[in-house]
Amino acid sequence: MERPEKKNIVIFASGSGSNAQRLLEHFEHHPQIRVAALFSNNPKAYALKRAETYHVPALLFSRDEFYHSGKVLEQVKAFNPDLIVLAGFLWLVPQNLLHAFPNKIINIHPALLPKYGGKGMHGINVHAAVVQAGEEQSGITIHRVNEEYDKGEFILQEYCPVLPADTPEELAARVLQLEHKHLPLVVEQLLLEKDKL
Repeated sequence: MERPEKKNIVIFASGSGSNAQRLLEHFEHHPQIRVAALFSNNPKAYALKRAETYHVPALLFSRDEFYHSGKVLEQVKAFNPDLIVLAGFLWLVPQNLLHAFPNKIINIHPALLPKYGGKGMHGINVHAAVVQAGEEQSGITIHRVNEEYDKGEFILQEYCPVLPADTPEELAARVLQLEHKHLPLVVEQLLLEKDKL
């Protein structure tokens, strides 16, 4: 009996790529799912090196290629993705990708949306805003991607405390633990439970 084809994940990352790393690790020997490719808009992104370490194709693209041509869409289609995961990817996804992969693009955001989302709300900016506002809790939101920053349907929210003496960096470390724990599990669940996608 032939083994069924594995389901394909395509990752988009702009920076260090620690969430990409978790996905690469989690699915390296998975019987049903694999990371098929990693795309980045940043030639200095460490995420590209992480992909190469796992022998996963790493592709770089420019703003012009992303927004004003079909090149990135065609490259993504070549990997036949069942799910596209934005893991620290900072650009708004263009319409052509959204239309080609409806409900198949997800993002992880390091705060409890709808608060602390939107343009410019990424990385340490998010945690600084949460600490400054005196919030008692923060966390992560994994959500579907649509035409607006951080406005898609929620898939999962997980919480952690914000301690009175927290610096943005300390809060960031606590939130990152949640990201690393839950992102691979949500991706796995979405791909293996047909009714969820």
